[in-house]
Amino acid sequence: MSQDAPPDFAAALGLEVFDFGPLAALYRPVEAGAWRLAIGANIPCRGYWSGMKLVRAMPGLIRGTDTWMSLTPIEYESQILGVGAAQGHVVIMGLGMGWVAAETALREAVSRVTIVERDPEVIALHRELDLFAQLPGGAGDKVRIVEGDALAWRPDHPVDLLMPDIWLGLVEGDRVPEVRRMQDNVGARAVYFWGQELEIARHAAAAGRRLDAAGVEATVREFALPLVMPEGIDYPRFIHAAARQWMRDRWFAPEHAAMLDAAPNGS
Repeated sequence: MSQDAPPDFAAALGLEVFDFGPLAALYRPVEAGAWRLAIGANIPCRGYWSGMKLVRAMPGLIRGTDTWMSLTPIEYESQILGVGAAQGHVVIMGLGMGWVAAETALREAVSRVTIVERDPEVIALHRELDLFAQLPGGAGDKVRIVEGDALAWRPDHPVDLLMPDIWLGLVEGDRVPEVRRMQDNVGARAVYFWGQELEIARHAAAAGRRLDAAGVEATVREFALPLVMPEGIDYPRFIHAAARQWMRDRWFAPEHAAMLDAAPNGS
């Protein structure tokens, strides 16, 4: 390495570099009202269920001192299972940085993406950014942004997948009643909400259930929602990994936290 070469932070920290994919290159610094998009550099970040990685260039949506969304491992992992289940007409509650809508629109099985956002300044920021017009193959033409309240909005076309993402914190309160309220209005065939793995874990623990297939199934049944249950993966293991990383100390009572130290199948 020459004296003028930049340091290899990933090697120095012993971290894998996280690659969000080509969408990350479509972001640039913009501002609208109280909101701004900024690009951070060389930031170590934990995943949702994976370990620490280094993000070399991290676009983030910021209001005041709060980062509402950023292109990080946790953001990607906590949403990508829902994106993978998307088909037909998808309704996304909360615009944020728009990456979930963009990834969803790029799927061939998706015919329409409706985004419901209540903050006109976030919508104005996206008019300046023009993210969806930059998507390849005209995929952005599928996207429609509607100014409205996620808890009151009703669709004018049948909805195949509802994806609520209206919360600042990864875990806060009990979001299941809010998701039910949205679903009552929307009537989607399937629902995937941000942080649903942690909500499943929290409710299972409160009921004294293990995070195995039976415990997850019983807990989801009590939600009374048509939740997406991803196929082709050991979903309880993913739930267990996310809960152990993000919920063990704060959200689990001591008598329930011990289950996070064991394998999710009880072995």
